[in-house]
Formats: sequence, structure tokens, C-alpha cells
Amino acid sequence: MDVPLHPSCEAISFLLGTWEGEGKGIYPTIADFEYREESRFWHTGKPFLVYQQRTWSIEDGSPLHTEMGFWRCQEEGVLELILAHAFGIAEVEEGRVHGNRVEVRSTKMAPSSTAETVLGVSRVFEVDGDVMTYELSMAAADLPLQNHLTAELRRVSQSSSAAY
Repeated sequence: MDVPLHPSCEAISFLLGTWEGEGKGIYPTIADFEYREESRFWHTGKPFLVYQQRTWSIEDGSPLHTEMGFWRCQEEGVLELILAHAFGIAEVEEGRVHGNRVEVRSTKMAPSSTAETVLGVSRVFEVDGDVMTYELSMAAADLPLQNHLTAELRRVSQSSSAAY
């Protein structure tokens, strides 16, 4: 069922669809790696976009990371991300939308008792037509915020709405 996009989501409507591509990961405490990714953004007519991301190893196809959540657009380009990570952390990020660019930074990290320690995250997404690039910085393992992931994705589907 196709439902109209909520007016508050217009500022981030450029994210809608399914995106696929490749990225690279680095961090001082792990070996560098390359990954494939699929990210989906869709809406239900409510004042948020629904988001799902999954990655897997280019080397052997094994799953690497999964996160899900909601992108909530507020007045004057303010954006809130509410995310859950499969490795045991719930995260709140806040920031702004500037045209086809999103900049957000974590304001709260809520780990489960068995999760690895992640102190903070910042993300920058930029969309040019059907190409999305992003950079993710992370503070973890007693290290300051620094580059962790970069990727380039291509929109493979414009599908944008779904009912619950």
C-alpha cells in the first residue's frame, strides 16, 4: 500500500529507497577490512523514516554488522536518529540536514551488559542523485572520535513506502 510521505520528512526524502555498495573500515584496534552494504530507507506516512542497514565481508561473505532504527525530522532541519545495533547498543544521534547532506553526532549510547564499549559516533551522509557517500567516526576502546568507516552506495530501488 502506497501512503503519502509525512510533510516533516520532506527534508530527508532524498534518502528514500534501497542503496547498495562497498565500504572500508579502519580502526587502531582492528585489522582494516572491506565490506558490502545494503541500506534501506522507507516510510509509513508517519513523521519518520524507517532505516535498516546490514553489511557483510567482501572477503568471505560473512555477516559483519546490522543496525535498525528511525530517522526523525524536526523543524528547521533538525534530525534525530534512534538506532539499535545487533552487538548490543542503542544509540541516539542528533544533528542537521543541509540540502542533501546529513551531519549527526551521538548524544546517548546505551549498551547492554555484554556489549563492547562505544563512547560515541558521528556520521556524515551526502547524496548526489543516486549516489550516497558516508563517513562514520567512532570513539571506542578508550580512543577519541576518529574515522572508522567510509562507503559509497548506489540507489538500486526507489521503493519508499510500506504499511506496518
